[in-house]
Parts: sequence; C-alpha cells; structure tokens
Amino acid sequence: MSHPVSVVITYHSGYGHTARQAQAVARGARSVSGVAVGLRDVSVLDDELWHELDLADAIIFGTPAYFGSQSSVFQAFAEATAGIWARQGWQDKLAAGFTNSSGLNGDKGNVLASLAVFAAQHGMQWISLGLLPGWNTTAGSIDDLNRLGGFMGALAQSPADAPADVAPPDTDLRTAEHLGRRVAEKAVQWALIRRSLVRPVAGARTP
Repeated sequence: MSHPVSVVITYHSGYGHTARQAQAVARGARSVSGVAVGLRDVSVLDDELWHELDLADAIIFGTPAYFGSQSSVFQAFAEATAGIWARQGWQDKLAAGFTNSSGLNGDKGNVLASLAVFAAQHGMQWISLGLLPGWNTTAGSIDDLNRLGGFMGALAQSPADAPADVAPPDTDLRTAEHLGRRVAEKAVQWALIRRSLVRPVAGARTP
C-alpha cells in the first residue's frame, strides 16, 4: 500500500487504569506491519484529534465503566461527534471497544453495547474480540486470555485499591493487545478491499 493504514485508539481514563489498557491495545495494533497507530485521550477535543479521526481506517473506543455506563468525559466526546454523524463522516470505518472497571463484572457488557450502538449510528463496522472465553473450565486459570469472558470487546478489571502501575493484570492487558492486533489486521484487509474497488482496471478506457 502507498501509505500506512491508520488505527486510532480514542480513550478516557479516570485514574490511569484504562490508559494502561489503551496502551496495550496500541501495542497490539503496532505489531501489525503497515499500520500507523494513534493514541488519543478524548479529554482533549482539538482540531488535531478530529483530523486524525477523519483519516483513520479504524477507531477503537475505550472508557472506564462507571455505574454501568461510559464515563461522562467519553460521553462528551461521543456527543461532540454529532456533526460527523450528520454527514456520516465515519461511514464504513472499522470500530471496536474496550472497557475497565473495579468489579469483575461491573456491567461492562452494557458499556461495550453502548459503544457498539455509537459506532453503528456512525455507520461503522464493529470488530468483535474474536476469542473464546477463558477461565471457564476447571483446567482454566486467571492467566487465560479473555478470562472475563467478553465477546464484543476487551474487558479488564482493576481493583479499586490497586494503583495503575499494577492493574489491570497482565492477562487483561494481553487480551487488550489481542484486540488491537485483530483490529489492525482487519483494517489492513479492509483497506486493501476498499482501495481495490476504486483502482482503475489496467487497460480500461475512460470516456
């Protein structure tokens, strides 16, 4: 490809834990050749952010789960995309999501469902986690990928009294890396398909 595929991770983190998860997603995306990765904290809504998202092939959304929903800071970012929604500026970009809470459950599935609806309203194509649930048999362990058993996106847990330098645990960060890598791989495939559809056919005559 003539220029890199762009994957941008947009996230908010209240106490640093979701930021670590976002960094893991970025590591996974950067492991895919030909992919340029952006990592943007959406507590800052500036022209550079909107320009980067306009050029992105895939956008991965991340937020802590607060009272079963995304943070107010992430919601402010979502609502600020109303103009983009009106012109369907993100139509057919790829999308995915991740979230983190202090509880093992924390209604994180509700957060991912909300992020998926947000992406759907923008006409985006949602990429799932693509992993079977871990730690769901007697032979499983806390170290399994996808130990929290999510399907729509990457889940993480950070105990309320654990600082951000030790939580989320490694298994949740590796799950986040998997999501980033999966989205980046799909973005490369998607970009090749989209660009092939607009490439002139060799030898074809134009009027």
